[in-house]
Amino acid sequence: MIEAAPRSAAKPYRDVRGSDLRRHQRVKVSMLGRYMLSDRREYPCQTVDMSPGGVRLTCAVVGDLRERVVLYLEHIGRIEGTIARLLPGGFAVQLIATPRKRDKIASQLTWLANRDSLGLPEGRTHERLTPHAAGVVLRLESGREVQARIIDLSMSGVALSTATAPPLGASVMVGRTPGRVVRYFEGGLGVQFMLPISPDLFHEGLTL
Repeated sequence: MIEAAPRSAAKPYRDVRGSDLRRHQRVKVSMLGRYMLSDRREYPCQTVDMSPGGVRLTCAVVGDLRERVVLYLEHIGRIEGTIARLLPGGFAVQLIATPRKRDKIASQLTWLANRDSLGLPEGRTHERLTPHAAGVVLRLESGREVQARIIDLSMSGVALSTATAPPLGASVMVGRTPGRVVRYFEGGLGVQFMLPISPDLFHEGLTL
């Protein structure tokens, strides 16, 4: 579960119209994530573009203008801000962050942009671990179930040892966790989760 920001930490809302809107260069980047509105419920989302000062999201549940929102995005981690614009199918968030945090986001976005333009592999931007219960059932789109073993996993995906090779892009269920096949390697495959695992659930006792 995403940890709520203390109320006392809130800063006054500033409108982001005009030159302030483009103070930072935006990068088109698609990252899965979760967000929490003031009702403290979590919802899934996906980024459309992002800069160190703001992010545009596609999501099903839209908050109110100036409402505070806490985000957890793959590759970026936990960030927070206020809803600056309502958009068809989502909203834009003005981020509240220290200069150091903004510099870190800028570096991560630069890496993501270079990775996509140069066709670099995704890399391991998240901590990875091997759970105590490494055996798992992999269910294919056909409904067929096969046994697999978790080599390691992150909050956004898992490497599995299995003799089965579903097509790249195929939807699968790793235990009870939905994902899609994104790569092969000798003796197994990599699956990206449809939604990242919440940080408070990510530990060696995790059962998918």
